[in-house]
Amino acid sequence: MEEIKVTNMGSSLPVPCVQELAKEALTTVPPRYVRLDQDPPFVSDTSSLPQVPVIDMQRLTSKDLMDKELEKLHHACKHWGFFQLINHGVNTSLLENVKSGIQEFFNLPMEEKKQFSQQTGDIEGFGQAFVVSEEQKLDWADMFYMITLPVHLRKPHLFPKLPLPFRFSLSNT
Repeated sequence: MEEIKVTNMGSSLPVPCVQELAKEALTTVPPRYVRLDQDPPFVSDTSSLPQVPVIDMQRLTSKDLMDKELEKLHHACKHWGFFQLINHGVNTSLLENVKSGIQEFFNLPMEEKKQFSQQTGDIEGFGQAFVVSEEQKLDWADMFYMITLPVHLRKPHLFPKLPLPFRFSLSNT
């Protein structure tokens, strides 16, 4: 059996929790979250909004359809930065359970979520990833990142403390 090695993926400086900032009576967006280097948000009142790219895993593994699907994947990554993957073989009920579990996690009181904060020198946990300076622009988002498989790579300060239904769903992947 091949051993999987994981290198240190870096660390992140602690930053304010966006969920907590959103509860404040802010009159302007905090400067660290204003991204003048990016295009302004696309706003439209028409029904012809752009659609998230959809990539078909079965086509990616098909000899006849692979090239066209790889082009779609390249375009999605280059121009969108994300895509929806279909026909991947992951059980729908598992996806729904994990989605529900992560929603429940983000609905926990802040004091409970703090138990899952990123530790010094690590990006796994609750926070933001790859924040390397106090001047860096931030995303208006909180994240929870955790390696779940292989089992021996799970962090003892994260996985065992997850709410049981969520932990159970992740254990059955």
